[in-house]
Amino acid sequence: MDKSIPIFLFDKRDQELITIVNEVISKDKSLKYAKKIFYNYFHPHGIKEMAESKGLRIAYAVVSLIESMELGKVDDRLNALRLLRDEVLNAADGPMPVNTARVLLQIMKEIVRSKDDYLKQLKLAHDFRMSAAGNPRVIRKQLKKYNLLEMPEEWNQVSFDDHVHDANTKGRKTSSHLIMDAWIKGIRRLRVIYYNYIQPSVASEIMEAAEIMDITLRIGIEFSTKFRNKYIQLIWVPRGFFDSQAFLCFLAEHHVSNLMAEGKKVSEYQQQYILSALLEFNERHIYTLNEVYGINILPLSKNEFLSFVGTGQASLVHLGEFIHTKILPSIKAKVDSLKENYANASSEQRKEMEKLVKEINAIDSHTIIEDYLKPDKNPDINDPGVPHDNAPELMNLSPCEFIHRIVSLHSSNRLTLNLSNLYAEDVIEILYDCVGLIDRLEIFNLKDYHSGKTDHIFDINRLQCAINEENVIALRRVIQSVIEKVEQSEYSDKINRIEKLRDILHDIVTFKAMYKGNVLESRIASDSTGRSHHMYGMGFAVIETLPLPAQKEINKLSGPSRIVIPVKKSTYFRITYNPNPSKSEFINRICKLVCYFPIFKFVGHSKSYDWIESYSTRMETRGNIVTLGGIGIDEPENNLTLVDSIQEKKYPKISWKYLNTWIKNIIKILCGFIPAFTTFALTKDWWVLAYFGAFIWFGITGLRNILQSVLGGGGIRRSPLLGWNDYVSWERFTD
Repeated sequence: MDKSIPIFLFDKRDQELITIVNEVISKDKSLKYAKKIFYNYFHPHGIKEMAESKGLRIAYAVVSLIESMELGKVDDRLNALRLLRDEVLNAADGPMPVNTARVLLQIMKEIVRSKDDYLKQLKLAHDFRMSAAGNPRVIRKQLKKYNLLEMPEEWNQVSFDDHVHDANTKGRKTSSHLIMDAWIKGIRRLRVIYYNYIQPSVASEIMEAAEIMDITLRIGIEFSTKFRNKYIQLIWVPRGFFDSQAFLCFLAEHHVSNLMAEGKKVSEYQQQYILSALLEFNERHIYTLNEVYGINILPLSKNEFLSFVGTGQASLVHLGEFIHTKILPSIKAKVDSLKENYANASSEQRKEMEKLVKEINAIDSHTIIEDYLKPDKNPDINDPGVPHDNAPELMNLSPCEFIHRIVSLHSSNRLTLNLSNLYAEDVIEILYDCVGLIDRLEIFNLKDYHSGKTDHIFDINRLQCAINEENVIALRRVIQSVIEKVEQSEYSDKINRIEKLRDILHDIVTFKAMYKGNVLESRIASDSTGRSHHMYGMGFAVIETLPLPAQKEINKLSGPSRIVIPVKKSTYFRITYNPNPSKSEFINRICKLVCYFPIFKFVGHSKSYDWIESYSTRMETRGNIVTLGGIGIDEPENNLTLVDSIQEKKYPKISWKYLNTWIKNIIKILCGFIPAFTTFALTKDWWVLAYFGAFIWFGITGLRNILQSVLGGGGIRRSPLLGWNDYVSWERFTD
């Protein structure tokens, strides 16, 4: 332990926990905690319970998972996830076991991230052990600290995200890591999107990971199809598989594997732009950066970039982040050189330096993409987002042609139209041409909403509602209003568009019949990659399905940490009574007779609570869906300054919550004992009670609490190898 930290702060177990974490992070396989190859086969209430405390076991499980996400194989990650599930779910204490498990996972992630800051790790380790007891007040405080909403312990909330990415496309997290983070946020339904194709190994990992954490998973594959001299995105979700093995067999079918091979060619074609943009950056933009900011950046390596991308599909997001990582040392060196001259500079020179540092601080992956990597900044490179003659055959298919090919592969499909860069006039045409085979609209995309690109969505939502209500009059009005807007537009193909829309208007009965008996459902997406602090993270929840403390917190929302999006989804609360037949036939007959009386109708039944989602989704100014992911505070991305901040003390302020637990417990006992002793001494005449009454009372109360803890923890039924004090929480005892 750091000698600068006072001895009365933190506990020995805090240091032990940090030792475990840092040992696993060090990846030294000779260490004792790295050798527990049989841990996956032991139950949390079995032999492991006799060897180590619950807090240390959970710590080992979490760190093993996070470590395996970077270097381990798929089996390592899945085994680590199973181990983690068993530890945090089966071994959670208190009245809030699920929320306790979420907090423990989040704190352990923070401990791993703080591996270079021992003091911060100690604070987090102490928080971890205090949270492991499951005290509701502590758990709610930690949930708020980490921007997590409290979820119902029945785990029946309506929470979802219909468009996220993992590390196999442009996301940051591996499949298992993504599933773990989704569970921590409280997401129950997740749709992970892949571009153009999916590898069987990737599908296997994410489906098994979702099954382990009991998350409903959908795999979507996004394809680009040609519509009116531009590309639109369709997301294909094959359905109807009993398990992951059935889905893998489907991917192995000849026609499906051919489609995946064609999709891989599309990805390679699209990635040519990324590599060309890197070359253009080396040949042109890098000199602009050097000149503007007075730095010296050398050309970047293509092989190093591909290594940085790893298993993902190279994208502008990857390239922007890679460039930012590479130029960071140069801009830090520039600021350091300015810092040396800042003290002796004139006021005018200081203003110039401060302006330059402010501009340097604004350089991040997003600004690099916008200023140097977008197609409009590189006009000499073919833009894969615009149709070209040399594009792969799959990209030249119309939406209708592509969908008919998909339908020929599998009988049960869900097809979602991505509405980015589409307007109501486009959607009407596409839905009509595809004869009702598109059954989902991505009606809300959080990334587009954050960028202010959602004005057109309200018109599309009105169209969707008219189709679902099978209301010909409402549908006619929507199409007529769209025609009027197109007439006032500046489309180069305006005449052709108007003719097509009028043809659809004349055939409106057929258009309505395409969705007779079917619903054009909505999908709500964050489009999260987990890379940018300037974008909201993944996850949404319907506010009414959350516990009251969470709803109150949402009503107090202020600032950018979380928002209520302008979408309203109808949900209905349902109570289900499930019969629980007894092994005794006599008792079953008694229950059957009693149930004839209305007041005893559900005797012998257990109740379960859940929420039913309606397909009805409407765009409204004040919606009822809240984001589960937060957004970074508006602060300098690179955190560079011209003046060194005042060094903080090497030890923390003495805080009640960071005191050594035994010292804290003694203080609690004294706070109760001194008033009790004073009361007995002043009110009792008999000297035995006057001087020893407080001791007798404390002894009886303490013994009763210990007996309750031992018996309540299963001390009679559990292993005799466990000591009586293994069942006692001394923190609760002293409270």
